[in-house]
Amino acid sequence: MGAVRKQTSIRHVAARAGVSHQTVSRVLNGHPSIRPATRERVLAAIAELDYRPSGAARALATRRSRRIGVMVDTAIEFGPTSTLRAVEAAAHHAGYAAAAIAIDEDRAVSPHDAVEHLLGQGVDALCVIAPRSTSVDVLRELTTDLPTLVVKATPDPAFLTVSVDQELGAALAVRHLIELGHRRIVHVAGPLDWLDARGRVHGWQAEMGRHGLELREPDVGDWTSDFGYRLAHQWGPRPDFTAVFAANDQLALGIIHGFAELGVRVPDEVSVVGFDDLPDARHFLPPLTTVRQDFRTLGERAVAELLTVLAGGEAEPHSLIAPELVVRASTAAPRA
Repeated sequence: MGAVRKQTSIRHVAARAGVSHQTVSRVLNGHPSIRPATRERVLAAIAELDYRPSGAARALATRRSRRIGVMVDTAIEFGPTSTLRAVEAAAHHAGYAAAAIAIDEDRAVSPHDAVEHLLGQGVDALCVIAPRSTSVDVLRELTTDLPTLVVKATPDPAFLTVSVDQELGAALAVRHLIELGHRRIVHVAGPLDWLDARGRVHGWQAEMGRHGLELREPDVGDWTSDFGYRLAHQWGPRPDFTAVFAANDQLALGIIHGFAELGVRVPDEVSVVGFDDLPDARHFLPPLTTVRQDFRTLGERAVAELLTVLAGGEAEPHSLIAPELVVRASTAAPRA
C-alpha cells in the first residue's frame, strides 16, 4: 500500500510561513494586495507541506474560489433573510457558493470584522445586504480590490448597487391611501440608520408633498410588532389621523393589535398599510394591504452583476427593481 499523505491545513501553512491564515487564503485566491515576498514565502510553505486540497488547487490554477462573500446587517428581519436566501439560490444556480456572515444587533461582530472574515475565506466578490449607514461607511474605508455590491436603493460611486425601489414602494402605499380620500397619513419608520428605512421615509414625504398634504414627524422605532403595539396605545382610542403607513408588516401587525384593544376599528376608523408582504400578511385581521418586494429578482440581479464583473464585463452600476402594491382589507375610504 502507498503511504498515506499527512493531512495539512491552512493553519499549518500559515505557521510555516509566519503569516496569518487569512493571508494564506488571500494568496490562494490570487489577492492583489499581497506583497511579492509574502506571496513567495506562502507558496514555498505550500510546496514544502504538499498542501493541495481540491479547493486550493482550483484557486491556485484559476485564481477563483467560486465563492461570493455576503455580509448581512442582521439576518433576523424578514427582508434581509429573504434577500440572503435569494442570493444563495442565485449563486448556487451559477455554480458559486455564498459564504455569509451576519452582524447582530449588539454589534459583537463589527462590519470590519465581518469583511475581514469573508476575505479570509478567499471569496471572489462581496455582497452587502440590508446595510446600515455605519456599515457602508466602514466598507468605504476598506480596500479589498474585489467586486463589491451593496443592496441599497441609492447609487454609490464606490460600489455596484441594486435594490427594490424603496421610495417608489412608499409612494405607492401613500398614493393608495390618498386616492381613497385620506389626508392625515402618519408614518411609523424603522431605525433611521437603516438605508431602507430612510428610503421609505423619503417616499412618504415626497408623495405627501406632491399632494400638498401636511407632514408630521414620523414615529421612529424598531422593526418589531411590539413597538407598533405600544405606539397604538400611545395614540389612544381617538387618533388624530385616518391612516398609517408602517415601514414593515410587523409594525403594522402590532398597530392593528393595539388598535383592536382600544376599540379603534381597522379600516373603518383608521386604515393601515405595511411593507414587505410577509407570507402571513394575508391572514392578519384584517388582511393587510402592503408593498411586495421581489426578493428572488433582487438576488438574481445582485449575483448577475457581480459575475459580470468577474467575467471582465461591464456591470450596471445602479439597478432598481419595481415593488408592487398588494391591496387587501386593511385599507378603505375614511368615514365621512
